[in-house]
Amino acid sequence: MNYRCAILDDYQQAALAMADWSALSERVEVVSFNRHYDNEDELAELLSEFDMIVIMRERTPFRASLFARSPKLKSLVTTGMRNASIDLAAAASHGVVVCGTAGNAEPTVELTWALILGLARHIAPEHYAMRTNGPWQNSLGTDLHGKRLGLLGLGRLGDRVARIGQAFGMEVAAWSQNLTEERAKEVGVLLASSKEEPLESSDFVSIHLVLSERTRGLVGAAELNRMRPSAYLINTSRAPIVDQEALVEALQSRRIAGAGLDVYETEPLPEDSVFRFLPNVLTTPHLGYVTEGNYRTFYRDAVEDIQAFLAGSPIRTLT
Repeated sequence: MNYRCAILDDYQQAALAMADWSALSERVEVVSFNRHYDNEDELAELLSEFDMIVIMRERTPFRASLFARSPKLKSLVTTGMRNASIDLAAAASHGVVVCGTAGNAEPTVELTWALILGLARHIAPEHYAMRTNGPWQNSLGTDLHGKRLGLLGLGRLGDRVARIGQAFGMEVAAWSQNLTEERAKEVGVLLASSKEEPLESSDFVSIHLVLSERTRGLVGAAELNRMRPSAYLINTSRAPIVDQEALVEALQSRRIAGAGLDVYETEPLPEDSVFRFLPNVLTTPHLGYVTEGNYRTFYRDAVEDIQAFLAGSPIRTLT
């Protein structure tokens, strides 16, 4: 063997079954870890003997300090073609080639609608009542037909979420910093003149923006205060787009009806996080991309990335 490759955060122990890793067997020993390592000292010690690392999305950040403590590392593969938790400048300075993979938008879109429907029909509490012999028909659901869906972002995911909303008979309004009238008309949605407009007028607000310096903290206390008391916020994008303290306050005070959350500032979500206990929050553990189809795409491309690196012609490089 010439190289050793670590697959990190393989929570479901699925990685090795999702692709033909035998294609690398003559030159690369592949080892999968299903534990999450959140201590950099422990992680650096673990990775000190590996030349290649495959990471799943942002589960394990690769900052400058970790690159400095990984002297053997030559190749880093991340699932997806964007990963804000990797210090690409540090990777370059340490001679580490960073590559990405393709990914599918549909799983996150589908989970977005699972959260919307779960909130609208109180699926989680009604399911719990059934399991515990609680009250029969304990809640009144919210109709989707005739309601307004507000989207922050109308890109690859927002587009699909909008079309499903329209199929439910919802009116859809969208806003983003770069959204044009032409693009809105193409999807058949209303172009909001400001980010405040869909927040003020929508029954459900769903976020589909890329986390950047422009979008970090985009939805804060002032924006949440503009939402209707009967409205729900759904975030399957990235947690820091929403001011988390302001969101907790809005939920605790019932200034908004509730939230559907798949993303958090710290993942895995700490056991004492208030989001685990708020009765008007529907939570999922960052499942947006976690499907068999996506995993097969991720790990197939990861194998291809490693093969290309070994051949001296890296593909899908991130810079």
